Amino acid sequence: MSARPAAQVTVHHVADPESMHELGVRLGALLRAGDLLILTGPLGAGKTTLTRGIGEGLGVRGPVQSPTFVLARTHPSLVGGAPLVHVDAYRLADADELDDLDLDFDGSVVVAEWGAGLVDTRESWVEAVIERPVGEDDDTETDWSEAPIEARTVTITWTGPRWAEETL
Repeated sequence: MSARPAAQVTVHHVADPESMHELGVRLGALLRAGDLLILTGPLGAGKTTLTRGIGEGLGVRGPVQSPTFVLARTHPSLVGGAPLVHVDAYRLADADELDDLDLDFDGSVVVAEWGAGLVDTRESWVEAVIERPVGEDDDTETDWSEAPIEARTVTITWTGPRWAEETL
């Protein structure tokens, strides 16, 4: 049985890295042990920036950095809350490889970059899809490190009974 979205919120004009971080702080304040957040978006879209904000909102030890080369990083709580497990699932082939990481899904907040399709068999989860503009002339994606800064669109989908009444 597949869970259905409980609610969907689209946040337009996440104008810069500071705004993406602030969105993460607000999202982190809602998350608790057992929550799973899937982040989807192209390279440079702001997935790790959003996760840094989530870490701040959760009150975890930092710095929160991309787990690209280690696959997963755990950041313990500094305030007695749930730790943050930050996963980069880009190089994982399937959900079995994710299971091999032996993550504490029940006792942690798990944020999985590139995790779409790997962990959506859970009863409840959140997915944030970050879209960024493409260049007008050559279809190249723009990065926040390039000028001028282009706004992102973040669509957050809350799925399952955990999110029936609580959204951002």
